[in-house]
Amino acid sequence: MNEAETRAELIDPQLTACGWGVIEGSKILRERDVCKITDGKIQVGGGRAKPLIADYILVYKGIKLAVVEAKNNELEVGEGVAQAKLYAQKLGLDYTYSSNGKSIYQICLKTGQEKTVDNFLTPDELWDEVYGDLNQWREKFALIPFEDKSGSWQLRYYQEIAIKNALEAIAQNKRRLLLTLATGTGKTAIAFQIAWKLFYSRWTLSRDGKRQPRILFLADRNILANQAYNSFSAFDDDAMVRIKPSEIKKKGKVPTNGSIFFTIFQSFMSGT
Repeated sequence: MNEAETRAELIDPQLTACGWGVIEGSKILRERDVCKITDGKIQVGGGRAKPLIADYILVYKGIKLAVVEAKNNELEVGEGVAQAKLYAQKLGLDYTYSSNGKSIYQICLKTGQEKTVDNFLTPDELWDEVYGDLNQWREKFALIPFEDKSGSWQLRYYQEIAIKNALEAIAQNKRRLLLTLATGTGKTAIAFQIAWKLFYSRWTLSRDGKRQPRILFLADRNILANQAYNSFSAFDDDAMVRIKPSEIKKKGKVPTNGSIFFTIFQSFMSGT
């Protein structure tokens, strides 16, 4: 069998038998576009190297948990191990697999354990291996899908990792988080998706889920605050408020009739 036949006739049924794509909340990503990890390294003189595209990405409760690298059934299962590890590392995943349809090689990057197994872990087994403890807010965040603007907006792999790690820290009740990213890496997009998940899961500092949070997007220049306001347009208009120093000075108070506020540092300086 070639690789496509191996996937269709051997690996796909094995994943299905283990509950992937069958158990509610589980998905198998196969399509080239949704499994693309990177567009390929930009090379000197223009052009790009070959893009990194996983054969399968296993998703449960809205979170990517593992990669499966497929090889045709005439190759040794070890032929796919290096790729499986690379893809999992890029996606920030603990678990990855290599399979030729006859054998399944399971790798845990967190512990370094590697072994041949009879079956893929089921969605619930893999979730428990990755997270272990039951966390109410992790579950709630996972139930809120990313806003993708009707499929036209796909997060970059490192953006998704940043969002996942930030939300996990919030679920663990950590009060202070810092994400450091270079210019042009999509910091506003990351902030938007975090705000989207917090807003629609009704997370607040009290963690009681009774109301939607108030979120402040703070910039150092008006142009950046305005850009962020426009980038958050998927939220309802009545949820967003653009705070301007001139309006505070005129009215003598900060507007509170909203949920997501955008302003600059100077708004909090005396005399503005």
